[in-house]
Amino acid sequence: MCVAGIDIGSITSKAAILSDGKIIGTKVTFTGYNAALAGRKVYEDLLDELTIDETSIKKIVSTGYGRNSVDFVDKAVTEIICHGTGAHYLNPHIRSIIDVGGQDSKAMIVDQDGRVKDFVMNDKCAAGTGRFLEVMARALEVDLDSFGLQSLKAERPSKISSICTVFAESEVISLISKGEKRDNIIAGIHESVAARISALAKRVNVRSPIMMTGGVAKNIGVVKALERKLGMSIEVSEYAQSNGAIGAAVMAMKL
Repeated sequence: MCVAGIDIGSITSKAAILSDGKIIGTKVTFTGYNAALAGRKVYEDLLDELTIDETSIKKIVSTGYGRNSVDFVDKAVTEIICHGTGAHYLNPHIRSIIDVGGQDSKAMIVDQDGRVKDFVMNDKCAAGTGRFLEVMARALEVDLDSFGLQSLKAERPSKISSICTVFAESEVISLISKGEKRDNIIAGIHESVAARISALAKRVNVRSPIMMTGGVAKNIGVVKALERKLGMSIEVSEYAQSNGAIGAAVMAMKL
């Protein structure tokens, strides 16, 4: 039986399809201004890639901030539940999840069945999220995909004290004008992001094993800085960015 999960986030939309409980494909695309259209597009694009007819999909669950905007799904489920379910599917031993997306971050504690027992989300601020990193990468004229690796080359991270994205960008521009090495500034940015995320994670007393999900999990600089802040290793799956969609697809199997 084939089922699908669609995760419509503020920046990207993701889709995942499972066949007899196994992942056969995932897809990520930009959400844009129309969440409903993005949900439909990422789903249909994945069907095309896998050469699967839509009639083969028995159940569909949506999640993410735009989960209620799509009208062709069987059920909409909160992202907290789907992230817990997705992480448990990928590794049943996981007990804590740190999810960092484009505009929010959250930390969760899950039990042995993947049920979320406690969670906390960031306030309405871009600091400590993917959007913050995008702004900083643009200010430094560095490709976002290479941002993490470049931070690992730093001799010593620059001090970024502002927790506000706008003020932090001003700090970065000031450091550039003073001739600070770009690698050091990038490392300082990652340390700042990790400080925000670790403070969030400690509020729910995250414990090992920890999995990091969301698009920011692909940034090795943030992952390494966060490991240092927490004093624990962090697992990152190859499906980190699609974790919510995978969790939604697992939920679809239960309908």
